[in-house]
Amino acid sequence: MKNFIFDIDGTLIDTFNMYMPALMEILKDHGYRFADPARLKKNLYGIAAVDALQQLNIPAGEIAVINREWLTRAYQRFDQVRLLDGIPVVIEQLAARPDTKLAIVTSKTRAEYQQYFQDQYQFAKNFTVVVTADDTAAHKPAPEPLLLAMHRLAVDPATTVYIGDMPTDMQAAHAAGICFAGAMYGAVHPEQLAPADLLMI
Repeated sequence: MKNFIFDIDGTLIDTFNMYMPALMEILKDHGYRFADPARLKKNLYGIAAVDALQQLNIPAGEIAVINREWLTRAYQRFDQVRLLDGIPVVIEQLAARPDTKLAIVTSKTRAEYQQYFQDQYQFAKNFTVVVTADDTAAHKPAPEPLLLAMHRLAVDPATTVYIGDMPTDMQAAHAAGICFAGAMYGAVHPEQLAPADLLMI
């Protein structure tokens, strides 16, 4: 493999304790209660915020307000974000390989990416293409974000792998016709990433 596309949340950094408790707090503030919040947090982690709220059947007229409040509350907990072990070294090593290209495909918005990832981590400079939730109408598990990243990289799908921690990442890679590598170290549902679908980097 020569071309490596990375997810962020759960793959490069652990943001679970930033995003998910904040979501539960905001939903409670708006009068929503769920029978199994722990399971819900795991199922929604890593999904684009608007998509997550739609999956919860939040009325369309409330989504923008709840989403805005969720992100505000989440980033008040930015001190809960943890850089996953060894990631900077791995990214620097891949970037140093000849004829290797690195990209990001994330469910974060462009503003989130820039302020809370690009500006926070020095190794982010190695990603020459970044596709965020703002760049495509369809999000993972649809293939559009990955297809756009490969178009911008001008790479062959046969030599490209997507690295992520969620079943939606795996589904998006398959739909885009590329290999998938499971970030088992960051996955909240590692059992849903079938061994037959995994590659070692």
